[in-house]
Amino acid sequence: MKDYKKYYTIPAEPELVYAALTNPLTLQAWTGDPAEMSTEPGSEFSLFEGNIVGKNLEFEEGKKIVQQWYFGDQEEESIVTIKLHPHKQGTSAELRHTNIPDEAYDDIVEGWNEAYFGALIEFYEGE
Repeated sequence: MKDYKKYYTIPAEPELVYAALTNPLTLQAWTGDPAEMSTEPGSEFSLFEGNIVGKNLEFEEGKKIVQQWYFGDQEEESIVTIKLHPHKQGTSAELRHTNIPDEAYDDIVEGWNEAYFGALIEFYEGE
């Protein structure tokens, strides 16, 4: 199991970034795929055509998202925490992803950098 932590700068206000990560319609706008998402703790979610699935654990509007990501039958929960902070260029997003299975680590890191935050940054840069 491995952990991953990184900061991303997104050219949009924290409230907009929060909505982009939690609102199914906004998620679909920047991912290009239908999304199942709710800000109800305990609800399950599905992103990127079911390639990312899990459970929503905690929300702090405009500031924080905590999710459990599912990786088959793993003993320790894989937890994603995204904290949003105001930044002079928009938002600083602090990502912490714990207990990533070793065999999935490289794909997950690439996914965070390209498909997830990379695509989100491009979405707002294009506005």
